[in-house]
Amino acid sequence: MLLGCIADDFTGATDLANNLVRSGMRTLQTIGVPTAPLAGKIDAVVVALKSRTIAASEAVAQSLAALDWLKRQGCRQFYFKYCSTFDSTPQGNIGPVAEALMQALGATIAIACPAFPTNARTIYMGNLFVGELPLSESGMRDHPLTPMTDANLVRVLQAQSRARVGLVPWPVVAAGAAAIRARFAALEADGARLAVVDAINDADLHAIAAACADHLLITAGSGVAVGLPENFRRAGLLPLRADADELPDVPGLAAVVSGSCSQATNAQVAHWMESGRPAIRIDPLAIARGEDVAAAALQQASPLLPSGPVLFYATATPENVKAVQSTLGVAEAGALVERALAAIAQGLMTRGVTRLVVAGGETSGAVVQALGVVALKIGPQIDPGVPWTATQGEHPILLALKSGNFGSRDFFEKSLKQLDRTAGTR
Repeated sequence: MLLGCIADDFTGATDLANNLVRSGMRTLQTIGVPTAPLAGKIDAVVVALKSRTIAASEAVAQSLAALDWLKRQGCRQFYFKYCSTFDSTPQGNIGPVAEALMQALGATIAIACPAFPTNARTIYMGNLFVGELPLSESGMRDHPLTPMTDANLVRVLQAQSRARVGLVPWPVVAAGAAAIRARFAALEADGARLAVVDAINDADLHAIAAACADHLLITAGSGVAVGLPENFRRAGLLPLRADADELPDVPGLAAVVSGSCSQATNAQVAHWMESGRPAIRIDPLAIARGEDVAAAALQQASPLLPSGPVLFYATATPENVKAVQSTLGVAEAGALVERALAAIAQGLMTRGVTRLVVAGGETSGAVVQALGVVALKIGPQIDPGVPWTATQGEHPILLALKSGNFGSRDFFEKSLKQLDRTAGTR
């Protein structure tokens, strides 16, 4: 095993694994720290945690446990993956986890780079942009759990970190890997231990990856990962592979479960319903009243599923989310929805669904845990950052775990059609 990765949520883990697979690394995603040996030949493992919004101390403990397991597998390099919008609580958890991993590995400097230009996440002079908007003016300002109100990543990360945070500005990045390494050395000599790195295009990501070839730890979104396989190939450790994304054909029914309230997912839900496809709303206030919303939704869907996929959604506008949170509380509102959608996913499996699209990081985490998923083989990309995956075992199911902010407006339909096209070519 060459690369060991730790991700702070489940869709983020899949996003990272997708970029590794597309660059030719056979990649497995585990749900939590594995307790048994992994099956199959793999080049990289991504340990998916659900640590983005928990207490910083617990996020550190879980991340160190994952690191310990990855070290025992003989990994040569390690990667801490967080969201391309750098979202976290005011107390962490990016800074505390990064520093704990650095200390455990003996790393003296590590980058911080959530850039993913393919998905319109760029960093310039330390400021993170979502498309043309600074992060603080994007939809992330209304995130129900981790609202981001400052686009300056140096400032955001410094507030979470004990060590000094420096910057590798874009003119240095544009000058190439050697210039980036020289900047690392200068920052380290000046006492910095974390370095926010600018990136505005894919060439920047490859230059950054090349500059980090000897780093024990990389902390980033999924973008920097596109250049890491080439580092291993240059070192003679990784052959060219054309079959890294192969998945089994899995016949069966299909469904979509959506808990994200991001702008992108709101548009995807709207597109689905505008197209006349069946959709069932999950009402958190009804759940709070004691109604068995999951059972009612499954009963409503049962006669519809044989004719085509059904969408179950708790997705709502920021105004509606805030209204529900004001009644139930932020944590309780989220927990109620996650439990209901997880119960729906379980019920769908018993009704013959073997192809499931899940929208939202917290929702994806709840669903895969409810289904008892241990590990996922990463398959072909649907949209940037989102691949199909297959559960391991005798009777696999296919899962597409989508970060709330990712995917085109027709993502739900596109993902399910891709499976039909792929099956037809085999």
